[in-house]
Amino acid sequence: MLRKADDGATQARIEQVDANDLPQPGVEIAVTHSTLNYKDALAITGKGPVVRKWPMVPGIDLAGRVLRGGGARFPPETEVIVNGHGMGELHWGGLAARACVPEDWLMVRPASLRPEDAMGVGTAGYTAMLSVLALGSHGVKPGGGPVLVTGANGGVGSFAVALLAGRGYSVTASTGRLNESDRLKTLGASQVIDRATLSEKGKPLQKEQWAGVLDCVGSHTLANACAQTRYGGVVTACGLAQGLDFPATVAPFILRAITLVGIDSVYAPASARTEAWECLAREVDKRLLSKVTSVVSLDDAIGVAERLLAGRVKGRIVVNVAN
Repeated sequence: MLRKADDGATQARIEQVDANDLPQPGVEIAVTHSTLNYKDALAITGKGPVVRKWPMVPGIDLAGRVLRGGGARFPPETEVIVNGHGMGELHWGGLAARACVPEDWLMVRPASLRPEDAMGVGTAGYTAMLSVLALGSHGVKPGGGPVLVTGANGGVGSFAVALLAGRGYSVTASTGRLNESDRLKTLGASQVIDRATLSEKGKPLQKEQWAGVLDCVGSHTLANACAQTRYGGVVTACGLAQGLDFPATVAPFILRAITLVGIDSVYAPASARTEAWECLAREVDKRLLSKVTSVVSLDDAIGVAERLLAGRVKGRIVVNVAN
């Protein structure tokens, strides 16, 4: 539970809360697993303006089973997942033994994914798949040229590299941690480049290199990626690790007819969510997922959030709420 102290500081602690205090109305879920994303860590530590309603239970992802209130679509014992929709910001989230959310937020968990697998994928993998699908739907096909993934060592970026490579794309990974190059090549990257080549102010038009770009970074990196995209190429934007700004010109859009596609994972419609999760259930390498996933208890979540922000945690963090 996150509460705001009199001095404005965030107080995070494990609390026993009466089920009657859950947000109402909604579908009550017995949560078995959640995740610790970067956004959750910012909320728990108070180091980012994530929480917009107090008190708040963090956790932008959850997996569990329906207890009551799901109607004909989600009868009791239905295994479900929820991603985004403002959980952990405006609505109590998944880092709790119980959650209560609107029925329209629910998705049936794909049978081929265990709850811990689904949370190992979580919003990171789901966002990556939305981006991969957007590239394909806008005409970027395997064999059509290299696809650049920026922020490739992050959660979304890592999934993007693996998913694109699995579909037969030639993937170039951009990262600030070149010591992780072998890991990225294991995920499927054919080339790894230093993010410094993209992170500073560049020319409005640069040498054409990329058939497509999956950007997780924003700011100068996104601007340079657009400036380097081939004629008719496509760039998806889903992250802002470098910044919210977009210091670019219209030149790549007018002179090279490139397309910039925004990716929203928080409020994406049910049809897009369903397609993304169906693809993830088929395409995620579960053996690889187990190697990059650590499981912690709810009691450990606050301390792990601190270590996550300090850069001392690698891979995906799944929280076993039921343990």
